Amino acid sequence: MQLQNFLDQYRQGERNFANIDLSGASLSGVNLRDVDLTGANLTGAKLSWASLTKATLIGACLQQADLQNVNLSGANLENCDLSRTKLNKIDLRLAHLPEAEISWAIASDADFSGANLQGVKFNQTNLERAKLNNVQLNGAEINEANLRRCSLIAANLTGASLRESHLEEANLRDAILIGTNLTEADLSGAYLRAVNLSEADLHRTILVGADLSEANLHSADLSRANLSGAYLLKASLRKAYLVRATLSDVYLLRADLSEANLRGADLRRADLSGAYLSDTMLSEANLSEAFLLESHLIRTNLEQAEMTGCCIDNWHINDVDLSKVDCRYVYQKFNHATKSPSDRFPIGRDFEPGELGQQSSEDTKIEIRWSTLPNWEALAFTLTLVEREQAGLRLTIAAYQTLEDGYLLRLAANFSVNPQTVIERILAVYTEMLQSLLNHRSTILNLLQNNPLPSSASQPEEEPTPAQSPPAPNAEQRLRVYNDATNQIQRIIYAQSPEQIVGNVQRLLNFLTQHGFATEEIQRRIIGQAVVKRARNEDMFQNQLLQWDEKAEEIARTSAAGVALRQAIALLLSKA
Repeated sequence: MQLQNFLDQYRQGERNFANIDLSGASLSGVNLRDVDLTGANLTGAKLSWASLTKATLIGACLQQADLQNVNLSGANLENCDLSRTKLNKIDLRLAHLPEAEISWAIASDADFSGANLQGVKFNQTNLERAKLNNVQLNGAEINEANLRRCSLIAANLTGASLRESHLEEANLRDAILIGTNLTEADLSGAYLRAVNLSEADLHRTILVGADLSEANLHSADLSRANLSGAYLLKASLRKAYLVRATLSDVYLLRADLSEANLRGADLRRADLSGAYLSDTMLSEANLSEAFLLESHLIRTNLEQAEMTGCCIDNWHINDVDLSKVDCRYVYQKFNHATKSPSDRFPIGRDFEPGELGQQSSEDTKIEIRWSTLPNWEALAFTLTLVEREQAGLRLTIAAYQTLEDGYLLRLAANFSVNPQTVIERILAVYTEMLQSLLNHRSTILNLLQNNPLPSSASQPEEEPTPAQSPPAPNAEQRLRVYNDATNQIQRIIYAQSPEQIVGNVQRLLNFLTQHGFATEEIQRRIIGQAVVKRARNEDMFQNQLLQWDEKAEEIARTSAAGVALRQAIALLLSKA
């Protein structure tokens, strides 16, 4: 059919032009809305600036065609051949392109938003700055493609292959890449926050400076990948394979590395503050000058790991063998004002081989933060009781420091214990001890023979008889008791598991009720806010809450503390 006849018939209302031969045709700027070009031959056709919205091009051949600035939104191009075409700034929003062949094409600044691209082939295609938001790219082939500064927000790339592709500074926020092959791809500076890369193949992938915060990398293969300077805050790397990976200067704050394999990994200057390293393999890893502030090491394998210059401020270790670690010295504290480690240990010398393990097994440092000044009498009795609960344990107050937002108490245990377990027990016992001290202060003072001297020898102070009641506390004393109790409730919530929270907080609520305090505001505001705040910062605690809500006994669920906890859980779920 001649080109002019084709255009005339279209203007007359004809839309079905299946299998038409328009190869080399010049159709720039024409309006072909709703046209049916199924199986058509448009090889080398010039269609720039044309409008083919909602057109049907199933199985059509557009090899080497010029489709720059064409509007194909909502069009059906299933199984279409667009190889080597010019697709710059093309509009393919909500288009249907499954199994289409778009390899070796130029599609920079193209818009594929919301399109169905399942099984499509984009091999060696130039998609620089293209928009692929919310697209379906399941099983697609995008090998050796140029996706620099491309936008793939919430795109589904499950099972896709992007081997050796360039995705520098691409935006893949909330994208799904389950089982995706990204071997040797370059994602330097890419934005991958909250992306799902579980079971993905990232072998030798470049992720320098990429943002993977809150990403899911469960069981992903990152062996020999380069993640220097990357952000992995609160990322899940459970069972991830990171053998010989480069993680220098990486940010892994509160990341979950449980059961991950980091054998021989480069973690120099890595920030692992608050990270979970349960059953993690770190043998032969280089952790020189790494930050392990408040990190959790449980059965972590550190055999032949390099740890010289690590900052171990308030780290939590349990069942960890440090005897075969290569370490000359560590820093025991971190100066938040200067953002640098401090308190080098040992002072003036280096560790002897295996000495770090000996120090760890013989001495455990424990730090407890208080929002208000602790009652020293109650604290002294608390430490005594905790020591009696574990044979041979001796707790020594090493230091006390006033902070901008509260107080810091440093304790030292005479042998290896789980610091977090000791902290939780101290806080629980302290609340009970404070209550007992307030109830029986006069009796305790009498037993200690520490009563005030009488003001006159001829008129000694009258001893209280058993029938006498202690004087009622004044308003200032009541306020102090209330504040102490509410502050302890917050500390319990920030440090303990849901089961412990319910039991210990309920005892404090009972104590306040017995002394005439109303607790409704505490249940509604203080408990709820503290639980929600901690759950939003700690994914593990949020999971513990959900498990408690499913399995807790009825007596715990219906208690005042239990009801407050359940209300906080409901609030979390409503905003999920």
